[in-house]
Amino acid sequence: MATRPAEGLLGRMMLRKTVEQVQRETQSSELKRTLSAANLVFLGIGCIIGAGIFVRTGNAAALHAGPAVVISFIVAGVICGLAGLCYAELSSTLPVSGSAYTYSYTTIGEFAAWVMGALLLLEYGLAASVVAVGWSGYVVSLLGDYGINIPVELTGPTGHAIVKGGSAVLGASGAPLTYLFNLPAFAICALLGALLVIGVSESAKVNNAIVVIKVAVILAFIAIVGWFVIQNIGTLKANWQPFIPPASGDKGEFGWGGIMRAASIVFFAYIGFEAVSTAGQEAKNPARDMPIGIIGSLVVCTVIYMLVSVSMTLIVNYKMLNVPDPVAVAVDALGPQWSWFAKIVKVGAIVGLTSVVLVLMYGQTRIFYTMARDGLLPRIFSSVHPRFKTPWINTIVVAIVVAGAAGFFDINTLGDMTSVGTLAAFGIVCLTVIYLRRSHPHLPRGFRVPFYPVVPVLGILFCFGLIYSVETRVLLFFLWYTIGAIVLYFVYGMRNSRLAKGLDEEPGPDMGEYVAPVGEQP
Repeated sequence: MATRPAEGLLGRMMLRKTVEQVQRETQSSELKRTLSAANLVFLGIGCIIGAGIFVRTGNAAALHAGPAVVISFIVAGVICGLAGLCYAELSSTLPVSGSAYTYSYTTIGEFAAWVMGALLLLEYGLAASVVAVGWSGYVVSLLGDYGINIPVELTGPTGHAIVKGGSAVLGASGAPLTYLFNLPAFAICALLGALLVIGVSESAKVNNAIVVIKVAVILAFIAIVGWFVIQNIGTLKANWQPFIPPASGDKGEFGWGGIMRAASIVFFAYIGFEAVSTAGQEAKNPARDMPIGIIGSLVVCTVIYMLVSVSMTLIVNYKMLNVPDPVAVAVDALGPQWSWFAKIVKVGAIVGLTSVVLVLMYGQTRIFYTMARDGLLPRIFSSVHPRFKTPWINTIVVAIVVAGAAGFFDINTLGDMTSVGTLAAFGIVCLTVIYLRRSHPHLPRGFRVPFYPVVPVLGILFCFGLIYSVETRVLLFFLWYTIGAIVLYFVYGMRNSRLAKGLDEEPGPDMGEYVAPVGEQP
């Protein structure tokens, strides 16, 4: 049953599940310890390389860091490493399935779990919207290569100026033309939402093929564009002058402040490392293999990201990269003789991004499903379709929210909201490690964070410090979003919690299985 740390409001908010209770609810199967350190490194590489490098790198360079975005990748990688080590300890300490929501519910308590659930909505739900916008950019670019042109007004965020070649497009009256709606981004979210309602199952071979295609495209980009840059370095080096553009005076626009601001943006490119930390129960030797898997994959991906950003900012001026498809823009700069390669890159990006949107939407529906079974959300969110065996109402709601955000909002705002939510979630995970060390010092731990408590404390400080670098309007959104989530907890979640009522959740109905692509994250 639940643990009750104290009476009163604080005790109620810290009501926790036991590990045994979570095990019963998740009905976890026994997992074999078959993954070596090398397996975990490759898993991490497949996880981390995804939408971030295909989509957000250009925005970070064009608007904030310039060519120095390469330094931003190093900063973001270090912060992810600190959080990743904390994830590794939790995954080896708590033998339960589930996300950071489950970790929070089992350690700090129900209120922290509710806040974590709200943050995961930003991490998964809005991340799916970001990826969908990037998907739209690559699809529009590829169709344009074949002479199929979607009306430009239907390919961008509502009310934003239409930009071509780095300049606003003017109408007959001389005023800038604006986008009406991002139709492709909305359409892919709606389509994938429908597929998730019906139930989607992908074979392991298809999943692995998607990862191989995605990674191969990035490595080919580095090799070919890098070779082109080396051959033409005499003229292209002008694109790196200056390497760190002088600060403009606005918060986070170039200079060292811009580098940190860009770090909060490219942070989006790393968040897939969570999949490595959740494999703790399957590692042969968690104490040795988990840190190698997490840090090893982060180091490899940081090097890859640095090479991509170096190639990208040398072959075109960084000011041209504020687009949803920066990799495509860089490849197009190779010239018409490389059009065949440009098409391959765009197809590879589309295939990989489609799978990422699907996985993120799937993950969000399952988080809502778990929270609804706990009574923290309306029961209807855990309603399973009698034929398809999927949480269909929940999935429809998620699809509407994700599609609407992708269709109406710009990629920079969506990406910033995602990064803020993820940074806050990672900060709480680091705090959870400290709390668990103090409250349950004798729990067996397959892996322990090195240099405790320095690593988790630095993780907390850096995560929340990077949040501060985000522009004010996004911080205000995050503040009001968090306040709204807290109010909703006291109005609904606290009153309907099954844990507080002493109700041990009965096994939920079987749902259609969805095999997530190996290592697919943003």
